Amino acid sequence: VYVFPHLFAQIQECYMKHYKVSEADLATIAVEEYANGNRNVLAQMNRVKVTLHDVLTIGERNRYVIEGLPLKTYECSQITDGYATLILATEEGLKKLGVSRADAIEIAGYAQATDPLLMQGRDVLHPAGSYKAMHQAYEMAGVTPKDVNVAEIHDCFTVMGAIGTEVIGKAKPGQGAKYWVEGKARQDGECGINLSGGLIAKGHPVGATGVAMLGTCFKQLTGRANAQVKDAKVAVTYNVGGTAVASVCTVLKQPS
Repeated sequence: VYVFPHLFAQIQECYMKHYKVSEADLATIAVEEYANGNRNVLAQMNRVKVTLHDVLTIGERNRYVIEGLPLKTYECSQITDGYATLILATEEGLKKLGVSRADAIEIAGYAQATDPLLMQGRDVLHPAGSYKAMHQAYEMAGVTPKDVNVAEIHDCFTVMGAIGTEVIGKAKPGQGAKYWVEGKARQDGECGINLSGGLIAKGHPVGATGVAMLGTCFKQLTGRANAQVKDAKVAVTYNVGGTAVASVCTVLKQPS
């Protein structure tokens, strides 16, 4: 039960010390995600209001998950029930289904990469497989991080919200939490990240998580989202398994 939280609590401590990031900086990610979840009627924590004071204060509802390490309850994803489906079709397939191109989105780029399972000997703050998969997906799609204004990333814990922001190219290493603190990840920011509430507030249905990310981006790119990003044109998803070991990245576009 405590294997993953313990490992990510260690990663969080390492991230804070290496980049001189405060608990408040990472806690801000949780606050922003809960606020996003409040606007998503399907989010598990839709009715739960969380302030920065709540995330930083240790009490009955919020505690350090592992004593001596900085990860707290409100900074953890919500394991939940859920399902997600998608239909993949060629242009000919769309015609057979009677679906117009305007009602579909294009999977313009995708890639998968795997890092060694053991944390020892690899840079957990800069997961090589994640960066490789994201780079390949961007290259296939013919876009750069500057083109992206919607993203869903695997925020199993707040530190991964920060690292994920760096993997998709919206922040330099060590600057991911700052991106959220500065409001750049908001609906009206540079790139709306995890406007669904993310795994922290929307919920983490584990096996359905990656497809759900695509579904959320589909809604954004077709103008159907609850917290709609203005002029959403290009979206990315970053999903991982284990301790950021198996990474799957996609780039999604409105049909040209």
